[in-house]
Amino acid sequence: MAHDQGRFVWFECITKDVKKAKAFYTEVFGWKVEPMEMAGGKTYDLLKKGDTPLGGFMEPMMEGVPSHWMSYLSVDDVDASLAKVEQAGGKSLVKAFDVPGVGRIAPVQDSEGGSFCLFHSANGDSNAATGPGSFHWNELWTSDAGKSLAFYKKAFGYSSEEMPMPTGKYYVLKNGDKPRGGLMKSMQEGIPTMWLPYVQVDGCDDTVKRAKNHGAEVHLEATDVPNVGRFAILKDPLGAVIGVITPAN
Repeated sequence: MAHDQGRFVWFECITKDVKKAKAFYTEVFGWKVEPMEMAGGKTYDLLKKGDTPLGGFMEPMMEGVPSHWMSYLSVDDVDASLAKVEQAGGKSLVKAFDVPGVGRIAPVQDSEGGSFCLFHSANGDSNAATGPGSFHWNELWTSDAGKSLAFYKKAFGYSSEEMPMPTGKYYVLKNGDKPRGGLMKSMQEGIPTMWLPYVQVDGCDDTVKRAKNHGAEVHLEATDVPNVGRFAILKDPLGAVIGVITPAN
């Protein structure tokens, strides 16, 4: 398989209670979780939509790290991309490392503090899943949209397209004609810069209700955006934030 440079290809739930997180997400989104044997006898909890891998679950590598979703960005060369991240004002969080049979990874932080991972898979990137249960979109909430936009353009060569939104300016990051993610100033003060992945669902309101019944909090109530869809933002029972969306088309 080829590498799809510039696409977010993997989503990982970093959580202090993997068992509880797995129970929540399998009930809310219908995902499957399968153990995957790793080097050294370790096991990684792989999450799947049907037979398509989407991401996984793991505990934080350091004490005190809150539960969150980590996005993995496909790059052609992790080390070269890391150098560009640093040149653009970002920084390395952990030294780049190899996972046998998986690929090379470098956790980084952008210029405004948003964390994500640079990733070059060992066997190429699988095709993006589609339909309910798939990761539909990834969106950066940032304290400074102008600075963040400049960072992602410089570090990864994205172009941008401005899209009017009720909440203000919204920028779509693109590789050529391929939309890769969105970028906007945080809708609420005090929220640290973060990448927010969205899962496609059949019915936004029903999903929100089901998530609440399984212990989630509603961070943003279901809202319609013309020509985009109906979305809501949830905080899972362990504190990780994730979006859900029923697309307009």
